Amino acid sequence: MVRPTSTARQELGGELRRLRGERRAVDVATALGWSESKLSRIETAHTGISEADLDRLLTLYGVPIEQRARFRGLARRGRARVWWASYRSSVPDPYDEYLTLEAEAVRISEWETQIVPGLLQTDEYARAVIETGADIDDTAVIQRRLALRMERQKTPPGVPARNLRIVIDEGVLLRQIGGPDVQRRQLGRLIEASSRPGVELTVLPFEAGAHAGLSESFMVLEFATGSRNPVVHIEGLTGGLFRVKPEEIEVYQDAFDDLQERSLSVEDSRTAIAESRDRLAR
Repeated sequence: MVRPTSTARQELGGELRRLRGERRAVDVATALGWSESKLSRIETAHTGISEADLDRLLTLYGVPIEQRARFRGLARRGRARVWWASYRSSVPDPYDEYLTLEAEAVRISEWETQIVPGLLQTDEYARAVIETGADIDDTAVIQRRLALRMERQKTPPGVPARNLRIVIDEGVLLRQIGGPDVQRRQLGRLIEASSRPGVELTVLPFEAGAHAGLSESFMVLEFATGSRNPVVHIEGLTGGLFRVKPEEIEVYQDAFDDLQERSLSVEDSRTAIAESRDRLAR
């Protein structure tokens, strides 16, 4: 069974619940000729909503026609079948939600303390990371997750490339994931990636000392203007966590700005990566 893009449904459901305000659910449902459970399932993201039903609901709530495009976009994404549907059986639900956000993001700002970010990994480095996962012991699942990770790195035809701002800790350059040869080739990939348009890759040196990102790796995903608010994603052993409150987003955005300020320049970062790669070749 194909699961929906649940983050879009959740955002739409939250917006519709906010618009309902002090109105009783039973009164809204009765006015539309719906059951109360139908309205509840829409608000709690357990089901999608057709464009016709959405327009009726927004009319009842007094939302002007010219202000409905964002709601319609969320509803459309909530009903859509996504490109990674065939991989869904091999990933947990929270990761499925992350994929939805990543696919819609126009800018990703990522801080990584341990490994090369997935969007910049080589296939052999990615395999070494996936194989050490605490929740995987099935070769077929490993292969599907690897294929999914490689597909994520591609930009679909007609879709503008994402803007990537990535800060990695210096330790990422030294940690030999998959062994020295795999690590060396991975560092070569980083050098190549750092020269692509829309990619800003910097290294936070050990000399930077204490900084705002000491406690965890994280990423801030931002979306097209007027489409949805930024979301923070934090990876964990049993799935990702999401932060969506504006005050939380601001904390992480400030932390990322601090990390960038303490990092080496793009050119000096590229030099540091090359030096680490060259040491592995000796």
